[in-house]
Amino acid sequence: MKLKFNPLSLVILLAFSNCQNDNHNPDLPHDSTFYIDYRSLKGLPDGVAVIELDPEAPNFGHISSKLELGVGVLPHHLYYNQGADKLYTTALGGSYLYQIKTEKDKNGQPKLVNATPIDTGENTVGENLFFTNDGRYFMTFMGGAGGPKDGSIGVFNASNNQLIKTIKAPVQANPNQFIMYPHGISVNEEKGIMMVTSTIHPDLTTGKGNTCTLLDMNTYELKETYLVADSQTDMSSPVEVLLLRGKFPQYALATTMLGGDIWIAPYNAATKKYDAFSKIFDGSTQGLGWTLEMYIDDNSRLYVSFADPGKVLVFDISNLPQLKLLKTLTADKGAHHMVFFKTKKGKEVVAVQNNLLNIPNLNSGTISIIEIETGKTLGTVDLRTKYGILPESIEGTNGPGSYMHH
Repeated sequence: MKLKFNPLSLVILLAFSNCQNDNHNPDLPHDSTFYIDYRSLKGLPDGVAVIELDPEAPNFGHISSKLELGVGVLPHHLYYNQGADKLYTTALGGSYLYQIKTEKDKNGQPKLVNATPIDTGENTVGENLFFTNDGRYFMTFMGGAGGPKDGSIGVFNASNNQLIKTIKAPVQANPNQFIMYPHGISVNEEKGIMMVTSTIHPDLTTGKGNTCTLLDMNTYELKETYLVADSQTDMSSPVEVLLLRGKFPQYALATTMLGGDIWIAPYNAATKKYDAFSKIFDGSTQGLGWTLEMYIDDNSRLYVSFADPGKVLVFDISNLPQLKLLKTLTADKGAHHMVFFKTKKGKEVVAVQNNLLNIPNLNSGTISIIEIETGKTLGTVDLRTKYGILPESIEGTNGPGSYMHH
C-alpha cells in the first residue's frame, strides 16, 4: 500500500478536498517534526509543542519548542487554514480558539512564538474547524451557550477571524431537526452542504447524542437530522463525520464514540440530501470500541482509530457501500488522531496520538509510530512519563499531516 504525499497531487486535490490545504512536503528538513496540543498532568499550563517523531532520528521524542496557553485551557484540535499559512488550535477551556504564530529557527526548524485568542462570542467548548474556499471557516461548539442541551456552530471570516454568525437550533424547539453537542463537522462545497454530529455534553454526563444534522452551508438552514444509532434510545454519540467528495464515492461516513461503529449514508441527487444512515462496521464484533477519527489517503484507504483497545483499522473504500478491511494496526489505549510521513530511510508510517480527554483506560499518553506496510511499531514516545503531559492532538509542521481528514 502506498501513501502519496506528492506536492503536485496535493495541489490537484485542492479542487475537491475543501478541508484544508495540504502542502505536506517530504523534502523539507523538518518533515518528521510535528505540532501537538497537550495537557499538563502537573497543574502547569497546557499548550502546544514541537516534537520529533522519526524513530530513526537521533532526537526522536525530543520536544524542541513549547508554547504555554494557560492552566485549564485544554487545547484540543490543531488546524491549518485553507492556504496552510495560519495555524489554529481549538480548546475546551480558556478562549476556546487561538491562532498560533510560528517561525523557523536558524536551522529551518519550526518554533512556536505566541497565541492570539479569538473571540467566539457566547460559544463555548471549541471542537472542530472546517475551512472553505470562500473565505469562511466553521467551528463546532459542543457547549453552545452553556445549557444542558445546548450546542452551536460558529461561522468566522477567515481573513480577520471575526465571528460572522452563530448557528443554533435547539432540540427543545424542534426535536426532529436540531443541533446539540456538535463535535464533528464536514463540508461538501460543491453540493453546498455541511453536516455536524451530536456527540455528548461537555461534562460527559448531562446528556448524549445519537444523530447527525445536515445543513445548507450558505443559508445555514437545517435540512435533516439523521439517526445514527441502533434505536432512538441507543445513545451512540456520533463523534466524527466525513462527507466524501471529489473522486471518492459520494457517501457520508460517521463514527460513533460510544457505539463503537462506522455508519454510512448515500448521497441522493434527487433530494440533494443523504438517505438514512446504516451501520457498515460493528466494532463489537471485533472487540473494538470508542470509534474516533477517520483519515483517507488518495488510494481510497480509510484509516479509523478505535480508542479501545487502541487500534487503527485500514479499509478499502473503493467499492462503497462495501467496506473491506485490509489490515489492523496496533497502537495504545486511547488511539485517536493521526499523521502520516516517511522516515529518513523512506519507511511509510503513521503516528498515532493515544489519549482521549484523559479518560481512564483511554489515556496512555503516548504517540505510536507504526510502519503501515508491516504493521510493526517502530517507536513509541511516552509523553506521560517523559514530560508529565498528555497529547491531545497532532498536526504537521509543513501543513496538514494527512491527505483528507474531514
